[in-house]
Amino acid sequence: MDPSARSGGGGSSGGGGLNLPTTISLTPILSSTPDQTIPPPPPPTLSRYESQKRRDWNTFLHYLQNHKPPLSLPRCSGAHVIEFLRYLDQFGKTKVHSLGCAFFGHPSPPGPCACPLRQAWGSLDALIGRLRAAYDESGGIPDTNPFASRAVRFYLRDVRDSQAKARGIPYHKKKRKRPLTDAAVAESSSSRSDVGLDEVQGSTSTGGAEAGGRSSSSSSAS
Repeated sequence: MDPSARSGGGGSSGGGGLNLPTTISLTPILSSTPDQTIPPPPPPTLSRYESQKRRDWNTFLHYLQNHKPPLSLPRCSGAHVIEFLRYLDQFGKTKVHSLGCAFFGHPSPPGPCACPLRQAWGSLDALIGRLRAAYDESGGIPDTNPFASRAVRFYLRDVRDSQAKARGIPYHKKKRKRPLTDAAVAESSSSRSDVGLDEVQGSTSTGGAEAGGRSSSSSSAS
């Protein structure tokens, strides 16, 4: 039998052989692979101060939009900031006694009164500090910052003094300690030496007077 016929018959018989392609593509099929995307990193968590500053800034911008007539931020002045602070008094929780109230100047009134509630001076002062920083961070010009105007500083000072008198609580501003420079250290040391000399001179004169008194008393006794 012809070998070629024998091999041909085997290829066409019952399906025992595999029909493989002459070329095999090794290129991976990218469409069948799952889409592996890297999720974006979560936004940084804001601190309590930053969160409060953002809320205060949005509240002030909302106040400007609802102002009659509406105001833009570049046209905002210290007078508008004071109007905003007075607007916030209706949400205050601090009782400020009027001059005619029987509890005026009483730090702990024993009973209720009809005096209105106001925003505490400390809350307003902290609020202005946050808004002043937010204004600078939003691209405002520091020299024209309405929250740092003289009128706002005077208003806060008047609120502080009036609330202190109404509640009978004196206000003492705490002085922050500043780092001493070389000149300040030298001046401080010289001042301490002067004080020491005065103390020594005072003790010497006092001791001399006491000694003179003792000597005179002893001579009179003899």
